[in-house]
Amino acid sequence: MAPKITFVDPDGTARNVEVPAGRSVMQGAVAGGVDGIVGECGGNAMCATCHVYVAEEWRDRLAEPAMVEQEMLEFTACERTEASRLSCQITVTEEFDGLVVELPESQL
Repeated sequence: MAPKITFVDPDGTARNVEVPAGRSVMQGAVAGGVDGIVGECGGNAMCATCHVYVAEEWRDRLAEPAMVEQEMLEFTACERTEASRLSCQITVTEEFDGLVVELPESQL
């Protein structure tokens, strides 16, 4: 069974999506029909339209964002916080079962 990622809409509605290990959180969101993740560039860290806020209890479990991701996070449509990540840059592993990410109000 694939890890389940929880996507939380700005209104608090949560949706669980199974995302196979090796795929990005963004790919799982798009395949799972999650509104709020655009992924305009297809996952190349070139557009910031897959911005998410990683739940506090998960932040230390993820690898630090690479420089290209950090630079692109400067262009998010909604406020960048310490929880901000590009979901295209988070590769799902079996250990990410239960990962919670919140969606911003807008990506564009």
